[in-house]
Amino acid sequence: MRAHYGKVTAAFAMISALALSGCSAGGDSSEARGEAAPCEASDGPVELTFTTWVPGMDKVVDLWNADNPDIQVEVQTGPNGNSGTYQNFFNQIQAGNAPDLGQIEYDALPNFRVQDGLENLAGCEGVADAEDQFVDWTWGQVTFGEEDAVYAIPQDSGPMAMYYRADLFEQAGIEVPTTWEEYAAAAEQIKAEGSYITNFPKSDVNWFAGMVWQNGGQWFANDGESWDVNLTSPESEEVATYWQDLLSEDLVSTLPSFSDEWNASFNEGQQWTWVSAVWGATTLSTGAPDTAGKWAVAPMPQWEDGGEAAGNWGGSSTAVLKGSEHPAEAAKFALWLNTDPEALALANELGGLYPAAKSAADLESFAGGVEYYGGQKIYEVFSEASANVNPDFTWGPTMTQTYTDVSDGFGAAIGGSGTLMDALENGQQKTIDSLESQSIPVSE
Repeated sequence: MRAHYGKVTAAFAMISALALSGCSAGGDSSEARGEAAPCEASDGPVELTFTTWVPGMDKVVDLWNADNPDIQVEVQTGPNGNSGTYQNFFNQIQAGNAPDLGQIEYDALPNFRVQDGLENLAGCEGVADAEDQFVDWTWGQVTFGEEDAVYAIPQDSGPMAMYYRADLFEQAGIEVPTTWEEYAAAAEQIKAEGSYITNFPKSDVNWFAGMVWQNGGQWFANDGESWDVNLTSPESEEVATYWQDLLSEDLVSTLPSFSDEWNASFNEGQQWTWVSAVWGATTLSTGAPDTAGKWAVAPMPQWEDGGEAAGNWGGSSTAVLKGSEHPAEAAKFALWLNTDPEALALANELGGLYPAAKSAADLESFAGGVEYYGGQKIYEVFSEASANVNPDFTWGPTMTQTYTDVSDGFGAAIGGSGTLMDALENGQQKTIDSLESQSIPVSE
């Protein structure tokens, strides 16, 4: 699912954590060290609460409730995570009345881990053995590389590829780009045709992070003792310089993402490509209905000819929040929700989720051609992309603040004040300052 990031309060009174492994205020307990605590089934019938913002999730849960009378799940619908649900989770965890389960995006999980807001599910039946059922990189997102630890069950993912107007490329005699060098050359040709190759989304910093991810860059690392913050690596600089050049030469537009104007630009043929995640397939079909049958999907352009690397934009997990009295039952439900074929198919149909489970490739929903994309089997492209996402990418513990600071800088750069690289440098320093203000150690 696409993530909307806004300004939310980053100061949580519950805990000031030190690092991913060893962040609890509770001394030397097994949970403080990240070790799995015993996960025993509860006596008698159990009622669980699950907070999510995915449309139609109540219908998916109805399937579970019909077959599991002794473990009933009540769905609570909230706003998108950074639009209020995450703040609610932290407040509820502190007050001791959090829901048993909550939807949490991968880039927000480190914040919850640092704040000791997640139950370690590794000791719950079937959880540790479920690793092979999920796309490799998503499992790394929920374990943080810790031994004997699973802090959530992967739910969906956002492997990236390139949507493009096949008809317009063919009519103009322009080759569909396979490298970023070819992409820039095509941008010049498309500008000569009176259109743009794409739009630079200043507010979607997680999209930009997906570009850096594809290029082999890392913004964060944690060695168990402290955080390393590096938004200005050579890989990040290469991506920033590339898009800065396109912006400076007016080869990409700068419309507000997902606005009516932005949708119209696709619908009217003013944008010829969109390098985006798998969930973008529905975004395009609903936002640009007049172009049905004219789009196709190809792998992301590569930095090196013949490469296969892909980035990721979005994706979330199902976590059991700290304090749940029924972690065993909650874990059992979370595994079912994210592996059961019927549940996966319905979550895709009603909520647009692209499952993190490997078995999704066998679902009818993803097997056939898609009419809007000229009958192309587009999910084959995204399945390959998902397998080519670097599994070791790490998110930091203050991503909302990082996104906001970098987005502000991107906006200034678009307005002619500074550059994208300036925005990354400023965002890096502000991120370091934020971590230090919360007594979270940062590497020198």
